[in-house]
Amino acid sequence: MRIVKGSYFAVAAVALLAAVVPLFLSDLTFFVQMVLAAVVVTGLSLLMGYSGQVSLGQGAFVAVGALTVALMTTRGGLPPLLALACAPVAAGVFAYVVGAPLLRLRGHYLAFGTLALLLIVQALMGNLEVFGAGTGIAGIPPLGVGDFVVSGQLAYAYIALAALALVLILTRNLVRSRFGRGIRALSGSESAASSSGVPVLRSKLAVFAVSGAFAGLAGGIGAFFIPYVSQDSFPPMQSFGYVIMAVIGGLGTLWGGVIGAVLISVLLQVLNSLGSLPGLPPTASPILQYAGYGIVLICVLLFIPRGIMPTVSDAVRRGFGRSTTGPRSTVPVPVAEDKAEMGTDV
Repeated sequence: MRIVKGSYFAVAAVALLAAVVPLFLSDLTFFVQMVLAAVVVTGLSLLMGYSGQVSLGQGAFVAVGALTVALMTTRGGLPPLLALACAPVAAGVFAYVVGAPLLRLRGHYLAFGTLALLLIVQALMGNLEVFGAGTGIAGIPPLGVGDFVVSGQLAYAYIALAALALVLILTRNLVRSRFGRGIRALSGSESAASSSGVPVLRSKLAVFAVSGAFAGLAGGIGAFFIPYVSQDSFPPMQSFGYVIMAVIGGLGTLWGGVIGAVLISVLLQVLNSLGSLPGLPPTASPILQYAGYGIVLICVLLFIPRGIMPTVSDAVRRGFGRSTTGPRSTVPVPVAEDKAEMGTDV
């Protein structure tokens, strides 16, 4: 009971801190992008941690959400709020359609397939006139309803926080549902899940679509915040970063994606500032960022392989004198007969 009460207190404290921090920042670009990254990583953690699927191309669904907003507002002249509502729907439908063939792959084959999907989306955005043909789509109007228009970075910061809260609530309810128990069984053994009555492909498609919808929501908000969309807005390195954030935070945990997104985003911002110091070459920033990615990931995999959130949770339980033999919050290890064919190592 004490742990439950402490959890509610911690959530309330984090929510209060997140609401207050934007008031003290002069430039909220980094903050908004960090929160939107947490939205994407929460969906990716759901996909990788609970259903055992790997995606290296989550940026493709972010791009679909941003393109939906850009096309509906600039080409279609539709209301911005309607465009934002359609962004996660379009990304989710796109994920469901492309997931039908992709999710028949497993392990690193699936990872490379999702990466190829991102490259295909980038190629289409760079060559088709309707998607900007290399120059991108500019002139996206600000988000608003009727005569009310959202202006200023602070408003978008709170919109991004509201989106993150919505995604966390949806993920929590999904995982605790009957469907959630089914997808958790998938990460352990697809054969065992199938023999228990879990529709394997349909369940994987549903989770893939949900994670794509979360990414599309982040892409839609980002398109309004920075009213420009091009193929360069969604580099593959960004999608790799989402995976690293999910792994570091802790796969299969509700708050792991948020923690990973915050820590890695802050780390990259610090390294970028260090690389921009006078006297350093122009390549110093990307070199430091890539080195930071590698060092942090190696340290986490060596010393806390389950990620930050599961490790901290176990430490808290031990501190309260409780056993840690309860339900695990990370990906269950596949049984011997399925480990070779699933290949869920990242």
